[in-house]
Formats: sequence, structure tokens, C-alpha cells
Amino acid sequence: MRWLPVLYVAALLLLEPATPVEWPVSFVLIALPLVAAFAHGPAVVAGTTVFAIVMEGVLAGTPCCAGRSVGYLWDRHYVAAYVCTALVGVLGTILAAHRTHRERTLADVRFVADIAQRVLLRPVPHRIGSLQLESLYLSAAAEARIGGDLYEAVPTRYGVRLLIGDVRGKGLLAVETAAALLGAFREAAHDEPDLPALADRVETSMDRRAALLGGGEVGERFVTAVFAEIPAEEPLVRVVNCGHPPPVRIRDGQARELDSGRSAPPLNLGMLVGEPYHVDTYSFRPGDQLLLYTDGITETRDADGAFYPLLQRLRAWCSLPPRELLERLHHDLMAYSGDRLEDDIAALAVCLPAHAPSVPPPSPAG
Repeated sequence: MRWLPVLYVAALLLLEPATPVEWPVSFVLIALPLVAAFAHGPAVVAGTTVFAIVMEGVLAGTPCCAGRSVGYLWDRHYVAAYVCTALVGVLGTILAAHRTHRERTLADVRFVADIAQRVLLRPVPHRIGSLQLESLYLSAAAEARIGGDLYEAVPTRYGVRLLIGDVRGKGLLAVETAAALLGAFREAAHDEPDLPALADRVETSMDRRAALLGGGEVGERFVTAVFAEIPAEEPLVRVVNCGHPPPVRIRDGQARELDSGRSAPPLNLGMLVGEPYHVDTYSFRPGDQLLLYTDGITETRDADGAFYPLLQRLRAWCSLPPRELLERLHHDLMAYSGDRLEDDIAALAVCLPAHAPSVPPPSPAG
């Protein structure tokens, strides 16, 4: 776009000698200031306006360049072109100033959003003990940085505790709910001795914050989530599912959903149902990989409306470590959807390398 004015003038100079004298194609220079306003600032657009007027005069009254006599220079049609070019130049300068201001505002907003995402969804450690971890977050909105999808990994004395969640709804309310959930999880993960107690404490915190809204928002502010725990020195993973897509375990070239059919209600709806949290235990050996994800992945559609076949894709990527796995998943989702995501996407991949016999205890600080 920055070179578009130069290409515009070059095309005009190539066209001018090829046209008859009575066809003054130099009139197209009237649009040159607006062409420059697409990618340049007001000072450049103002300079381009002066250049366009001078070029119109040169093409109008220079025999060696356009085959016209000097008398054409002050012909009323050319004078009208000069005036029109000046007026368009003023408008283009105003447009460029407005566009530059909007771009700076957008850059500031995106910078603040980036900082907010680092606070809300801080990057997970690439390694905790023997575990390798990677995370992925994609926003459906082109200019958005944060939304209602969330993830976290916390090393504790009980093992590494993981969370993946999806807040109902969009916008600032969803971001606020995600922040409240993450704050409650990060604090409670160190204190609660088991996953049901952890989920119950997080839900209590969510209920308390939702009640502050009052009105009908209380029943609508719920979150689907999966709590997982990989204990130290035990080849297993414990899972509490609260209405969320089940995690996937990748092992020996196979991808299997860890779903026992005993999912609890989403957080903030348990008080309406009163069902207890169920802990499901699965083996997690060296060489296994665990993928936690939000439903934005499986609900991604192609041009024909078919849902994204996650398990089928994962079977082809079983040998990839977490970072390469999520990178491949990212590129494949964008290609499958035609770069048109309809929902936010979050994923957390955890791998116990084959050379690691067990998961050692986390640092004492946990």
C-alpha cells in the first residue's frame, strides 16, 4: 500500500504517450491524494497533492512530454483539474490525519489488551518437573486479545493441577468471570487436598461473585471446566469434569477421550442440581500426552459445515511434542475454517516424556 501512489503515477506515465493529445489522461491525478491517504500520513498526502498539481501542469503544457503546446497549461479544463486536485488533497489530508489517529488509538488498545492477557492468561511454564507444557489461545475476533476461554497450570504439593474452562457469553462480562475463576483456582489449588474440594471452592467463589450482579445474570454466568491433577511420582491423572469437553489422552498412536459419562454440571449451576463432583482416574505413563481444550476447536466448521475432526487429526500427530502439536493444531484449524473462526479457542497440552520414569515433586514453593 505504501508503494501504491508510485505505481499509480508510473501507470499514468506509461499510458500518457500511448493516448491521443485530445485524451488528457492526466486528469486521473485528481485521485492521487486519496490513493496516498490509504497508507501515508497527512504531511505526505499534502506533498503528494502539490506533486499531482505540478504533474498535471507538466503534462498539460510541456510539448516534449505530452505533445501539447504551452497554451494548454491554462485551459479551463486543466484549471478545473488543478482546483479539484487541491480540494481532493485537502480531503485526503484530513482522511490521513483521521486514519493515523485511529491507528494510534488501536495500537494503544491492543497494547493494553496484550498486557491484560498476560495478567489474565499468563503463559504456562514450558516445564514443571518432568512434565512438558504448552498452551494455545486464539480469539475469534480479529482485534481481540482476551475472551472467555481460559487455562492454567499450577505446581502444588499434591502434584501439577490443570484447569481449562469456557465462560458462557462474550465481552467484558466473560472476561471478568474468567479473571475471577482463574484467581480462585490459583489460590485454592495450593490449599485443597483433592479435586472435588478444589472444584467446590472455586464454584463457591464463582457463586459469590455472580450473586453480586443481581437480577437474571446470576443464573446465566456459568462456566464449563475441567480440573485435572497429575500427582507426583504416580503414573496417573485425576479428572473432574464440569460440563466441559473431556480431555484427550494421546498414547501409542491413539487419541482417546477420557470420558466416564459422570460429568458434573457447569460451575455456578451445581447449586441448582446438587450433584457431587466425581473424580475419574486414568493411567498416565511416560510417553503419554494430555490435551485439554475448549469447544471452539470441535465446533469449528469447514466450508460445507462439517465439524472439525479433532481425534482423527490427533492420531496423525501423536509423535509430536506439545509445542509442535499445538502449532500443527493452530495451522490446521485456520486452514479448515478458511481463517474464519467463529468462537474463541484455548488448549493446554501436557506431556510426560518417555525417558521420564515419573513426575518428581514440584518445588517447595508450591
